[in-house]
Amino acid sequence: MTRIIVIGAGVIGASVAYRLARAGAEVMVLEATRPGGGTSGISFAWTNAHRKPPKPYHDLNVAGMKAHAALREEFGATPWWHGGGSLEWEPDSGRAAQQDNVRQLQSWGYAAEWIDHRHLSKLEPDIDLAAVGEAPVAYFPDEGWLDPVPYVHAMLSTARRRHGATVILGARVADLIIRGDRVCGARLADGTPHEADMVVNCAGRWTNDVVREAGLHLPLAPMVGFLVFTPPVATSLNRVVRSSVINARPDGAGRLMLHWDPTDATLGFDHPLSPSMPEARDLVRRARQLLPGIGDVEPEAVRIALRPIPGDHLSAVGPVPRIAGYYLAVTHSGVTMSPFLGHCVADEIMSGQMRPELADFRPARFFN
Repeated sequence: MTRIIVIGAGVIGASVAYRLARAGAEVMVLEATRPGGGTSGISFAWTNAHRKPPKPYHDLNVAGMKAHAALREEFGATPWWHGGGSLEWEPDSGRAAQQDNVRQLQSWGYAAEWIDHRHLSKLEPDIDLAAVGEAPVAYFPDEGWLDPVPYVHAMLSTARRRHGATVILGARVADLIIRGDRVCGARLADGTPHEADMVVNCAGRWTNDVVREAGLHLPLAPMVGFLVFTPPVATSLNRVVRSSVINARPDGAGRLMLHWDPTDATLGFDHPLSPSMPEARDLVRRARQLLPGIGDVEPEAVRIALRPIPGDHLSAVGPVPRIAGYYLAVTHSGVTMSPFLGHCVADEIMSGQMRPELADFRPARFFN
């Protein structure tokens, strides 16, 4: 039986571990903190293939969306995934680009349509149409959002219970075990070695922290993501809304998750965080413009993350050249693509079937 170590128990690592274990591998997952405790658990978690050129990268995201929906047949229910599509409108300055994007998506066969205010109010009756104004509204019915941590738990618990995988928490990997030109396992920060026939690095923004050999480091271009959470509020919002004033989605138990790209650009990863910080209050103020029925509410919590993005902003999935037994699976949009990438990685490692969908995203482009 092939022994495989998966480093990281976020959405990518959990999906890869589940598919490898299901395919018959002896899988050990090494997680430094807790399942979903890294970037996966601090994500807007919008499942989409929206504004993700070039076409092969768009296609990877579409495959991820379809794979999320297909899990219902495999698991019987997918309470961690929420469909319903997404809504979008832009300020004047962004409308030409929005028109171009919708045309592009439609030409690629992606579900994208323009809707009127009546349709918008039917989908989301709590949205104040004054916040929309005369802006054209686009609707993307196949999009949705994910509860990342319940999803991670479902993948890992099924891998353990049904397929014998092992998950070790508090296992911070300090380095790979390398003999000659082959990776033979991973060594923890406390010195504990774990041997394996293959190591799959799914550590996201910590990808290079688990490898001392600089020649095996992947160039990364991480970006800050800032999220604000409301307390439970009185609204029926049930899908992702990206508006000219705020991006919002439900987050369970009546809470809203808020995000605003311009705010991301003003913050560093080490910025002091507090629900009372001006940036958080500004996002809630914006949410009140969109959904006045939530009333005079204050932020309940804030989170900040560094998104794991390879240096050219495209996925890096595949074997690392010049050394055997080492495979990378690092990407932005991991929430969207994770169930599909799990299939691809398992196919490549267990059957040697090189997936053509990954041809443009091999790590070799960084190491050659």
